[in-house]
Amino acid sequence: MIALGTYAGTIHILDFLGNQVKEFSAHDSVVNDLSFDLQGEYIGSCSDDGSVVINSLFTDDEIMKFEYHRPMKAIALDPDYARKTSRRFIAGGLAGNLYLNSKKWLGYRDQVLHSGEGSIHAVKWRANLVAWANDAGVKVYDTANDQRITFIERPRGCPHPELLIPHLVWQDDTVLVIGWGTSVKIASIRTNHHKASNGAYMQVPLSGMTRVDIVASFQTSYFISGLAPFGDSLVVLAYIPGEEDGDKDFSRTAPTRQGNAQRPEVRVVTWNNDELSTDALPVHGFEHYKAKDYSLAHAPFSGSSYAGGQWAAGDEPLYYIVSPKDVVIAKPRDTEDHIAWLLQHGWHEKALAVVESGQGRSELLDEVGSRYLDHLIVERKYGEAASLCPKLLRGSASAWERWVFHFAHLRQLPVLVPYMPTENPRLRDTAYEVALVALATNPSFHKDLLSTVKSWPSVIYSALPVISAIEPQLNTSSMTDSLKEALAELYVIDGQYEKAYSLYADLMKPEVFDFIDKHNLHDAIQEKVVQLMMLDCKRAVPLLIQNRELISPPEVVKQLLNADNKSDCKYFLHLYLHSLFEVNPHAGKDFHDMQVELYADYDPKMLLPFLRSSQHYTLEKAYEICIKRDLMREQVFILGRMGNAKKALAVIINKLGDIEEAVEFVTMQHDDELWEELIKQCLHKPEMVGILLEHTVGNLDPLYIVNKVPNGLEIPRLRDRLVKIITDYRTETSLRHGCNDILKADCVNLLIKYHKEARHGISVGNDEDEPRVNMSDNRASQAFDKSLSLRTMEMKSKTRGGGRCCICFDPFYIQNVSVVVFFCCHGYHTTCLTDSYYTSNTKEVEDTPHETATYDDYNGYVDDASDENEETKSDSPRMRCVLCTTAAAG
Repeated sequence: MIALGTYAGTIHILDFLGNQVKEFSAHDSVVNDLSFDLQGEYIGSCSDDGSVVINSLFTDDEIMKFEYHRPMKAIALDPDYARKTSRRFIAGGLAGNLYLNSKKWLGYRDQVLHSGEGSIHAVKWRANLVAWANDAGVKVYDTANDQRITFIERPRGCPHPELLIPHLVWQDDTVLVIGWGTSVKIASIRTNHHKASNGAYMQVPLSGMTRVDIVASFQTSYFISGLAPFGDSLVVLAYIPGEEDGDKDFSRTAPTRQGNAQRPEVRVVTWNNDELSTDALPVHGFEHYKAKDYSLAHAPFSGSSYAGGQWAAGDEPLYYIVSPKDVVIAKPRDTEDHIAWLLQHGWHEKALAVVESGQGRSELLDEVGSRYLDHLIVERKYGEAASLCPKLLRGSASAWERWVFHFAHLRQLPVLVPYMPTENPRLRDTAYEVALVALATNPSFHKDLLSTVKSWPSVIYSALPVISAIEPQLNTSSMTDSLKEALAELYVIDGQYEKAYSLYADLMKPEVFDFIDKHNLHDAIQEKVVQLMMLDCKRAVPLLIQNRELISPPEVVKQLLNADNKSDCKYFLHLYLHSLFEVNPHAGKDFHDMQVELYADYDPKMLLPFLRSSQHYTLEKAYEICIKRDLMREQVFILGRMGNAKKALAVIINKLGDIEEAVEFVTMQHDDELWEELIKQCLHKPEMVGILLEHTVGNLDPLYIVNKVPNGLEIPRLRDRLVKIITDYRTETSLRHGCNDILKADCVNLLIKYHKEARHGISVGNDEDEPRVNMSDNRASQAFDKSLSLRTMEMKSKTRGGGRCCICFDPFYIQNVSVVVFFCCHGYHTTCLTDSYYTSNTKEVEDTPHETATYDDYNGYVDDASDENEETKSDSPRMRCVLCTTAAAG
């Protein structure tokens, strides 16, 4: 609870929220000091009326009042007041006496603990130790040993205690904090103990066994109006004089002027005077208050209003700053207070950092995030707000959608699109479509639209609404390349591949060729010939050639000729017609005149092969082009084809100066008049005459040329060339003789071989073995396939008589007569042949079996020696075939 003493002498008991619980009038004058016992059952007060009153807070009839007849300034109840029967308290005042009042057998009795050093200004009792402050300084008394154990002198230069009263606070049972004027001292009191026989510790009643150390001391830049513990630090109520008093030394002069004081401040400082926190207090009338008009008290720590140090878990320490008209409640800020304060002052980023560090409840992130985004939107920091959305909205799909439509309402949705999630969470299709449409309608975000369409999965939205928003911009100034490519990507997503191809071709995208093959869009290339050629002519030309049934060569040529970029398209036309000519020389015959000019401009080396291969160009036009381009060899070829060989020869000699080519040209023409023209053209040029002499061997008689040479004409290296001509002529003559000898020998050998082959036997078929067989049947073919000569004979046997007599047409086996077969493959009965053959030297053929009179098994050529023997032995007259005039051996 809280106790407040007023100037009227009334004491008010309040709860921690300021609600009055109890009120009693204890004094007739101002209440100077109040003190609770450890249990919080009794409260003691003292006043300027010279009285000390002790009230029970739970019973109305237990009130103790003591009169000292002098103003009492300080009082301290025994911490164990409620539990001990001694009912002790210590009080002091202007008289300078410090009284220890206790209950004896015969009533209450006062004991003067100290006197003679001025007024008693403050008293604090902790455990067995009592500390008080008078004009001389601070003294500490040990009630257990009934002795004074230390004295701490008042700081030098400190204002009189009437102006700046000292403040005493027990940090714990052995640490005393003294605040006086602008000085703070921290004393550590150590009392030695001896172990009793029962195991308990007892103090040794010897002052020499007690040790007091000043563990910390520092000066402040303000007057101290109150002290309280704060863990290992201190809470100081700072009084800051006005500007006129600020130039004076705080340690020597107390503030005297009124109406210019600054707001009091609560500062948290360490023992080294390092400020951890500073807060100015909103106190009414602070300009007119003095330093002693303020006081500072703190709520119980671990159940004791006097306990210092750390508070117990679950306790909420409270500090009360009392001014004449206000009571300010202060408490250590927790994370939520800090966050709320940061938000209140517009430091949203710091508040967010605190929440993210895990110092507050996780639910605060949504609240802080929402307020932070609202703040950024109000400040029109849309980009920063969008970048924070992933961190602030996290996995909340509803929150994302709410902010997406909020950004869309503000026409700032494009800045949020890069941060929108596509999964975890996944938003509704409408959110993504609205975002894409927002990008599409703003030209400055078309590149972002393209990257977004490529990065977002196509399943999370429908492409049609976005396509509908973009298509009206086609053929307008707002249609950028990025927007066009994004539209193509959307067409692909929607399955409209031909439209996507058209845009890719206009954009000159290299992947358009793969796109055509992937989606079989060869029909669509008809309208984009120029774009494809400009994109990659090496891939476009084969594509057009392969699909010339879909897009004819005239259509390709027409589009290329009508293109804006004439120079590049003429080159593309050359590549196309050249490839077309290589595939089919007649496919582009209507453009061969044009192709002559294209070859002349872009690939002159290929012009001559083209002129030689094509028959569809106009010679006159081609000749004019060659003249303009100064293409000599092409002119020669065209003149030769036109029949103007003399002019062609003149071009070779006069312009090319290549006599070797001239000789070759004349040789190919097979025209003697050209030789005369060649000689005539070269006679006046000595060097050409020499070259002509070198190349006429085999074509002209060198002597003819030498005779034509004018007398006195100096021909370079004439002797060497004549020697070479003679040598070449001899070599040529020798080669001709050798070749003739070889030819004659080959003719004789072949004739002998032919004669020997003609004398070989011929197989004649039998009707019993092979009915109506002829020499072209399979069996006969197998026999004749054994040699080249027999295959030749088989070809000739197509006119033979077969297995019948060529006169009587009876089969050979019907009559038991001999058979005669000629080389012409005609066979006869000997009797039939004899009757029809008139000669005096007829000789009958020797009888043979009725099947045949030939070799049945023929396996190759017969030995030459045997043939010769047969020839020598055969002196009988020869017969002739009746059906033909070919003579053959029987």
